Amino acid sequence: MKIEDIVTEQEKLLQKKFLEIDEIEMLNTKKVLEAFQKYQVSESDFASTTGYGYNDIGRDKIECIFADVLGAEKALVRSQFISGSHALTVALFALLRPGDLLLSISGKPYDTLDEVIGIKENASSLASYNIHYEQIDLVNDDFDEELIVEFLRNHSVKVIEIQRSKGYSTRKSLSNDKLASIIQKIRRVSSDVIIMVDNCYCEFVDARSPLDIGADIVVGSLIKNLGGGIAPNGAYIAGRSDLVHLCAERLTLPGEGEEVGPTLGINKQILQGIFMAPSVVASALKVAVLTAQVMEQLGYIVEPRVQDERVDIVQNIVFQDKKKLINFTRGIQKASPIDSHALVEAWDMPGYDDKVIMASGSFTQGSSIELSCDGPIREPFIAYMQGSLTYSYGKLGLIQAIKYLNGEE
Repeated sequence: MKIEDIVTEQEKLLQKKFLEIDEIEMLNTKKVLEAFQKYQVSESDFASTTGYGYNDIGRDKIECIFADVLGAEKALVRSQFISGSHALTVALFALLRPGDLLLSISGKPYDTLDEVIGIKENASSLASYNIHYEQIDLVNDDFDEELIVEFLRNHSVKVIEIQRSKGYSTRKSLSNDKLASIIQKIRRVSSDVIIMVDNCYCEFVDARSPLDIGADIVVGSLIKNLGGGIAPNGAYIAGRSDLVHLCAERLTLPGEGEEVGPTLGINKQILQGIFMAPSVVASALKVAVLTAQVMEQLGYIVEPRVQDERVDIVQNIVFQDKKKLINFTRGIQKASPIDSHALVEAWDMPGYDDKVIMASGSFTQGSSIELSCDGPIREPFIAYMQGSLTYSYGKLGLIQAIKYLNGEE
């Protein structure tokens, strides 16, 4: 049977799952539209500011919209953030002081934070400022609640960091329900500890934000979910007003904080991005579900499986074979609109210990909400596939990748 026929046949089995995704999309779309209307977005808000960026009304409205959509008191949404990892770094340096303790309760964070925290030696790390770090690993893909509570009773922790998405690990991503349970237990022990959530890849996957369930601050990238494939760069920090203000003063300078920062003509793209984000995230989720269905039928291990709860836009395919990982990734690149002619190779990507192969034939470099696929060259050779601006492009990309994997292209 042709690959196209296999995909179409499996697609017919997914209509109930797709309907569930559509329902969440509608809730998030309504939330975004009401925020645009509440703050009376006008064409004049697209205007650009330069220099210091004083009195940028459009920028201020963007941050009000993000705050409303995420359930925050305040949001900092800036193109001056280079990436989600940069925004996380700004937040950590803003919230922690020498002698403070940072505790990760979801295991080790992304590799890109190793030198930020000081897990790997760096003269500019938190560790170099005498900021201490401890971590508690997950148990069976869930928080080790007893150990976390015990640790908090015996240590003075300033910031708890939670990374919801799996990164390049083999664990499952963390749902808002699991988050709500552990936050409730943390608050019984400590009302003062700052709970910071790395929400990258997770926004609009369901109708809630971590801030709705008790987190103090969330961080994410605009070249992932909330940028809708339109924002060309940037990231956000949102949450408690006092904490976001500290982050703003770390991004710019004390005394000026969020009052400065030129937008250089990016307002329209950020506004269009979050406006389209519920639909784009829904498309990415449908592509992930289709990929799980088809690849499992073809005999591969996938995570999450079709029937599992979706927490983020990432779909794992476990190839257990280096060549298959490389070929599938190359197939995604071949199906891309940009640089489809390129033959991707594994390379020493900044911030990662292993070589990484990455297909991202996208309009924005490194954009994960556009159809992309990447993975470290290490066992068990997992492809981390995510995104797709439309379902149709994602379906075509999956077909192309399987053909390349099977040597048909």
